[in-house]
Amino acid sequence: MEIPFNKRYIQSSLETWYENNKRILPWRETTDPYKIWVSEVILQQTRVAQGLDYYLRFTERFPDVQSLADATEDEVLRYWQGLGYYSRARNLHKAAKTVAIGSGNVGGEEARRLMETSDTASLSPAEQEAIFRNLRSMPGVGEYTAGAIASFAFNLPYPAMDGNVYRMLSRLYDCDMVFDTSAGKKYFHRLAEELLDREQSRLFNAAIMEFGALYCTPQSPDCGRCPIGAFCLANLHHTAELLPIRKPRPKLRDRYLNYTIYLTQDDYTLLHQRSGNDIWKHLYEFPLVENDRLLPVDEMSRSVDLLHVLSHQRLHARFHIERVAELPKIADTIVVALSATDDYALSRLTLNAMERLFLHRD
Repeated sequence: MEIPFNKRYIQSSLETWYENNKRILPWRETTDPYKIWVSEVILQQTRVAQGLDYYLRFTERFPDVQSLADATEDEVLRYWQGLGYYSRARNLHKAAKTVAIGSGNVGGEEARRLMETSDTASLSPAEQEAIFRNLRSMPGVGEYTAGAIASFAFNLPYPAMDGNVYRMLSRLYDCDMVFDTSAGKKYFHRLAEELLDREQSRLFNAAIMEFGALYCTPQSPDCGRCPIGAFCLANLHHTAELLPIRKPRPKLRDRYLNYTIYLTQDDYTLLHQRSGNDIWKHLYEFPLVENDRLLPVDEMSRSVDLLHVLSHQRLHARFHIERVAELPKIADTIVVALSATDDYALSRLTLNAMERLFLHRD
């Protein structure tokens, strides 16, 4: 694919800008494949500012693949609590177990070696591709995440793709192709491969992602002072704020969730663990009745209504406290002290409700 500008100038300009303007982030201070992998999974659906504290807490508790593999799923979900998209945590845990025991497509010894070394300077192209394919075969590791780990951990010549990179490329090439479709992703991946600084992929990928995050922003980019503005086709054509083009968002489905927080005099309550393939799989919550509306509650009981919007659903939730002399017998629930609910992985919606209802809870 022919590049309509000086590729080396673009590369060096972005790399120089990055060295002078980059944020200091812990996953940039390491080439540990495991920690880079964790950071990439966290940042798939989470902004850096929000994800940083979660990354630090998660890697402090699970500092390597083995410690993550040895943990229970409940504990992993508890340390992921609040980040959302919990399938990321389950896949991360599943992949860690795969690496630790050497099952599936990822050989134990080879996968362990990948997670413990970054010495790839003398690898042949075939060996580089083998590393990428090994990473790609792990549960939850797609093309982008595998490319990011290969680049940031091993400095291998693979592009790292995120929303910032799609935006940068769509503007640089003034490309109005919808980027978040299968065809669009393949097309932009080819553009990224052409633009990649293959000798310094770690530096270049970090640079283009950071430039998109801090400078080539979604709204009001400062095109007039952009260090690569002279080569940016969207800048020259005054189309930067129209790009990138994404597919229309699906209509949100409305759901109505009615939660009852049963509380005894000594503050014991009931929790239920979600199952199936619905949202918040394996997380805990209070007894729930889902209906086509929010149900009325006793005016004398404490309650809170919350609206929680997910990527594909709009959740209307009502939580109310019902004081009881004895907890009711409800199938598939467990008895828990209210003060011990911190030991269970709860959804962000449930956490928000508890903060509203129990402001002075220890």
